[in-house]
Parts: sequence; structure tokens; C-alpha cells
Amino acid sequence: MEASFAAAAPKPTTKLAVYSIIEKEGMDRAYWTKVGAAFKNRDGSYNIHLDALPCNGKLHLREVDPNRPRMSERQVEGVQG
Repeated sequence: MEASFAAAAPKPTTKLAVYSIIEKEGMDRAYWTKVGAAFKNRDGSYNIHLDALPCNGKLHLREVDPNRPRMSERQVEGVQG
């Protein structure tokens, strides 16, 4: 008889975006680079999946809002508008 492991791991409840925020002299605004995603689990802990590492060692977590434009879209609007 095989054991079922489907219910072994709880599903994450909240998805967060992980950003590295880079501020440089002479730039009007900071540049946000998405470097991964984080998931808040039911027990309050987080799983963080990084696609890149920040150069400055700092990470920023922000809840994902599906109605909010992506950072790259807002940056393009700011340059064109």
C-alpha cells in the first residue's frame, strides 16, 4: 500500500514580490529590480525564492496587487509622460 503525501505540506497563503532597491547619486528616483517571490505560510513563516541576489544585501518585500501595474510599466510611463 502506498502512502499519500498530498496533504503533507501546507499551501502558502500570501504571495509577496521581492525587490532589490538601488539608489545612486544623481538619480531622481530609486530603481526597483524584482529579484524573486516570497510566500507567507499559514503558520506565519515565509518561503523566499530568489532569482537573483541584491548587490547591496538589502531586500524589500511587498504584497502583490494584481490591479497595480508592474514596476517596469510604471517606469516607462514616467519616462514617456
